[in-house]
Amino acid sequence: MDIIERIEEQVSATGLPLFAVTLTAVPCSDTPLILTLHWHAFVQERLADLPQARSVAWRSVPSSALQLNERWSHLESVDRAALEAGWQLGAWDVARAERLACVRPGADGREALDCLRAFGAAVNLGPEGRPAVLADAPDAEELLGLGARRGYLLWMFRPVHGGIWGPYRDDDTLGANGRRPSPCPLATIPPASGGDRRTVYRLGRPALRDLH
Repeated sequence: MDIIERIEEQVSATGLPLFAVTLTAVPCSDTPLILTLHWHAFVQERLADLPQARSVAWRSVPSSALQLNERWSHLESVDRAALEAGWQLGAWDVARAERLACVRPGADGREALDCLRAFGAAVNLGPEGRPAVLADAPDAEELLGLGARRGYLLWMFRPVHGGIWGPYRDDDTLGANGRRPSPCPLATIPPASGGDRRTVYRLGRPALRDLH
């Protein structure tokens, strides 16, 4: 499973810098994955749709949610794919959140909102009713229902290569282009079955400085 190609295709097509990448899966083998690219970019709002019209405000570019239909049989393979993508694209770490079903008794309302966002379904939550996410995910509604009932897993990382974090990097493991060579040397930590926990894979290493 290789999600790096999909990420780089989108970066190349849009020409926009990334703030973060998230990957969402339900704990059911061979179900599609939702890859969401969170852009750090703004567009001008004008009084009219004309080049000479005056700009009145700036608004953020919506995130892009894509459906990945690659087959998989174990969550460890999805975990490995997310870890490998974060490693090669220069992220400082990859965080994995294991979330419980949000339709269970006593669940907080915030959990339902997080579930919507994880599956790219929060399309009307932007300011003034504008879409916060533009989704190309035909099965997102069904996946959202599964995630709400059975729980889901969410991976998140902030890439240096193709992202906004290049000027702030302080990492001895990165090449000049903000990437690392494959494969990722870290071993995966199996997700808990039906658990509710957070796992952080630390990938970077602070750069050593000569203090003399």
